[in-house]
Amino acid sequence: MARKTLLVTGASSGIGAATAVMAAEDHDLALHYNSNAAGADETAAAARAKGARVTIHRADLSDPSSVPALFASIDQEHGHLDKLVNNAGVVDQAQPVTAFTPARVMRMVSINLSSPILVAGEAARRMSSGGAIVNVSSAAARFGSPGQYADYAATKGGLEVFSKGLAQELAPQGIRVTAIRPGIIATPIHGKGGDAERVDRLAPSIPMRRAGSAEEVARAILWLLSDQASYVTDTVLDVSGGR
Repeated sequence: MARKTLLVTGASSGIGAATAVMAAEDHDLALHYNSNAAGADETAAAARAKGARVTIHRADLSDPSSVPALFASIDQEHGHLDKLVNNAGVVDQAQPVTAFTPARVMRMVSINLSSPILVAGEAARRMSSGGAIVNVSSAAARFGSPGQYADYAATKGGLEVFSKGLAQELAPQGIRVTAIRPGIIATPIHGKGGDAERVDRLAPSIPMRRAGSAEEVARAILWLLSDQASYVTDTVLDVSGGR
């Protein structure tokens, strides 16, 4: 059977990289990154070693107007798109809402919500014979992250509401849309938010008494993308160790 083409945004590290490498067994890949070129190259090399055709595409999703150019590049390299993992996202320093600046909030909304909405729309236009979209949310959407990342939590909650609307809109076209809600996962995003010890500190509060891995989240994403989930749409899957 012909290999499907999968776009993974934020594929240079963490959940995006793990998903891309696992998907390489039976997908060709378009990998998006912004600043971590070395990480994107490493992900691509691991995916190519599994037999995938891989292309790498840079776009700064803090500027939503970069999305059309990203897809023009993918069109040129692949000619079609079958699946999307809408994974790119950021956190910031832990702060109360009273300390937030307009620049912080606008960056968070642009990368975590505005651009993923536009990415999903561009992807859906190219899925003429059905497809699957997985939007990567966060357990923060349930907890609100008070005193730390309330803006991040709000963008992830918005992404889940968007996922619901998009799933209903695209279901008649054979395009399934789901979201996944990782909990405390051991990835570099915590260090980027200025709290590299966060995983170790919070692990004892998780019912399973440990953090999750990027690979555990990736396996759940790949199931949602697969034909094994052919009757699954408009749902959010928690991968949070019971938290």
